[in-house]
Amino acid sequence: MNRAPRGVAPQVTDTPDPRRWKALGVCLVAGFMTLLDISIVNVALPSIRTGIGAGPSDLQWVVSGYALTFGLVLVPSGRLGDARGRRTMFVVGVAVFTASSLLAGLAPTALLLVIARLVQGVGGGILNPQVSGLIQELFSPGRERGRAFGMLGTVIGVSTAVGPILGGLIIRLLGVDTGWRWIFFVNIPIGVAAIVLALRLIPAHEPRGQDRSDLDPVGVGLLGAAVLALLLPLVEEQQWQGGTKWSLLAVGAVLLAVFVAWERRHAARGRTPLIDLSLFRLASYSTGSSLAMAYFSGFTGIFFVLTLFFQGGLHYTPLQAGLAVTPFAAGSAVAAAVGGRLVTRAGRPLVVGGLATVVVGLALTDLVVAGHGQDSGLGWATALPLLLAGIGSGLVISPNVTLTLSEVPVRRAGTAGGVLQTGQRLGTAAGIAIIGSIYFATLTSTRGDFTAAASRGLRAAVALTAVSLVIGIGDLVATRRRAAHAARQPSLEG
Repeated sequence: MNRAPRGVAPQVTDTPDPRRWKALGVCLVAGFMTLLDISIVNVALPSIRTGIGAGPSDLQWVVSGYALTFGLVLVPSGRLGDARGRRTMFVVGVAVFTASSLLAGLAPTALLLVIARLVQGVGGGILNPQVSGLIQELFSPGRERGRAFGMLGTVIGVSTAVGPILGGLIIRLLGVDTGWRWIFFVNIPIGVAAIVLALRLIPAHEPRGQDRSDLDPVGVGLLGAAVLALLLPLVEEQQWQGGTKWSLLAVGAVLLAVFVAWERRHAARGRTPLIDLSLFRLASYSTGSSLAMAYFSGFTGIFFVLTLFFQGGLHYTPLQAGLAVTPFAAGSAVAAAVGGRLVTRAGRPLVVGGLATVVVGLALTDLVVAGHGQDSGLGWATALPLLLAGIGSGLVISPNVTLTLSEVPVRRAGTAGGVLQTGQRLGTAAGIAIIGSIYFATLTSTRGDFTAAASRGLRAAVALTAVSLVIGIGDLVATRRRAAHAARQPSLEG
């Protein structure tokens, strides 16, 4: 018999669809493809620069433009999936992503490549909220849903870590001049297959009438403008000189406040808001969302620092730099599958234990980097602490997603998943901006001391990850206090 996470009331679902595991496989492959494109392009930037004469600003937009549009459309796309059907939106997202991958691979100029990457981000942002929504829809609460989210967590963790490896391998096999184009072309057969299989395997569930009629366009516009104002200065931190950009953060905060006021007014009129703000009254959802945002700010920054350090300081090839962070990916993949099975019994303590393990693993990695200097064998020396950090990460990402969405109504799963991923994208952008600034500032102040730059960058990643650990511990303490109060209540009444 399936059991829900501690303190979570099981949701009633229909008879499970017999095709659900095959449908999940299609969703995960498409999701992996889009998440991989966040990191795989980094190792191809030198080839793109020489191949089509891209300047520094062009290269920045090739990377950051994808993340920007990805984050912009997550919540509206989740809402559309709830309102119009998740299979439909999933297929639309894959189609947009696949077509734009073809355009990116064929791009004759830097401008056209940037435009294609912006559209790619839109496609990725459309389909990703549907994946978590479909898991909520297709799998019963408890062990089975935990296992499905465990597989999703594996995809999230591994896609981030193996991007540099696959990118370096493709360029090495196909050459510097044209290899970068195949980083985009490989998406095409995968995307076409995903569309065909999605139409065959993913059930087309009809949304309810009210959900179909009200898409809250004002809310979409306000939230989109707020996310743009928050993300733009973060993704352009290195390229946009001066302090003017940071004023956009205040603009974004004001727009978020206006958005919240609008959503409350919209709901008071009996309409369906873009985001049901009552979701944040669920302790599991509010805690899990804030924890995920903090964790992704530190988690993704370590790959940014280490790949720069291995290539710039130790003169590793892109493939060697990718292989050096493979232990983290391997540990994350194994632990995510295990964590997905354990979360229904262990609950939030599993996530807190994983966070503590990540902090210890990253701190040990920093000690190894600082102690070995620019030794060419450093990649081997960091393997064990990175493996430990990866194991911890696998116990964080998928169990936290399971716990965060555990009390969310299935009809709001797409929107809730979109909000969760938007927080992750904001955390990623903020973390890379903070850690990247520390890394480059240290390089400048120490006149090219790559070891010192990497060490300080890793310490910043540890500090950001520790914030998520504090959030998790705070939730554990609050939960136990509520449980103790509830246990005392009957005796007081007696």
